[in-house]
Amino acid sequence: MKLHHAHAWDLSPAEARVLQGQLAPQVERQDRLGPLRRMAGVDVGFEDSGRITRAVVSVLSWPDLAPLEDAVARQPTGFPYVPGLLSFRELPAVLQALEQLQNLPDLLLCDGQGIAHPRRLGIAAHLGVLTDLPAIGVGKSRLIGVHEDVPEDRAAWCALRDGDEVIGAVLRTRARVKPVYVSVGHRVSLATAIELVLGATPRYRLPEPIRRADQLASRR
Repeated sequence: MKLHHAHAWDLSPAEARVLQGQLAPQVERQDRLGPLRRMAGVDVGFEDSGRITRAVVSVLSWPDLAPLEDAVARQPTGFPYVPGLLSFRELPAVLQALEQLQNLPDLLLCDGQGIAHPRRLGIAAHLGVLTDLPAIGVGKSRLIGVHEDVPEDRAAWCALRDGDEVIGAVLRTRARVKPVYVSVGHRVSLATAIELVLGATPRYRLPEPIRRADQLASRR
């Protein structure tokens, strides 16, 4: 897999923040999607008290969400745990997992944030820019931003805002179940991201590709 952008990973936290500022303007916030047949979930776990990063990419067919391919990559963790810089800790292993796939997916659903991030470059946005693959962030919790209460019905959502900027959507994927935080990663508009996340979440709180990746990333 040839990266659209590449950079060094042996950075200090200060250098990583500068790089985020350089990469964030390259995030495309409008739809540039080709035919969607393969949707991948991306999740990362850690082993050996955080010394080993375990990245999983699980590819499912679209729209029937049948499992097609899983890739697991393990490598020594090379970046410290720093809030707001988790992609520098997790993405080297994710890229290694993507390299193992027989066919690249048409869309990435990442367990984490897209532009709903202090410097607008969460893991989904970072990965999308590097690979130039369409990407969506689906966070289990809020990193930044404020929002109104979300109605209890499935598919209800409200805008996640940072000041005057809409940085994502707080989306109820199951009635009366805690919502998820959807944000643009790359090459997908927020409206399309909401539609696709709902389509990938027929039964549970999390989209099926992320659920499968999470199960594999958490397995020892």
